[in-house]
Amino acid sequence: MKEYKGKIKKKITIKLVGDAEKAFNDLNIIVGQQRGNGIASSKEITLLNAINRMFDVIAANPFYGENAKKDLIPKEYRQKYDADNLFIVDLPDYWRMIYTLESDEIEIIAFVLDIIDHNEYNKKFGFRKR
Repeated sequence: MKEYKGKIKKKITIKLVGDAEKAFNDLNIIVGQQRGNGIASSKEITLLNAINRMFDVIAANPFYGENAKKDLIPKEYRQKYDADNLFIVDLPDYWRMIYTLESDEIEIIAFVLDIIDHNEYNKKFGFRKR
């Protein structure tokens, strides 16, 4: 969980939930092992660095991601997280970060729901391979 106060007057909090939290934690373990073995650059390190940069970008502008069309929001997100708005951020190697926003008078919370590769993204959103 990260908290920021940027140009928006409200406090902005980023929370990883569910599958996103697991993916982020797993990625941190892999990167930690790689760095422990002296690896300075890998796909996993690049992906983790990009995710951390996106946290900063979203904290500065919670509406940064591409807004998913309402009729394309998978039922899984609606049922599991009661999400009626989704934002999609492109990451390296065709990975995606999916988040939703909730707000009140005091705070905006960006709930990161998924960090997934392109194939999983296509499955969840019902896109077929060409």
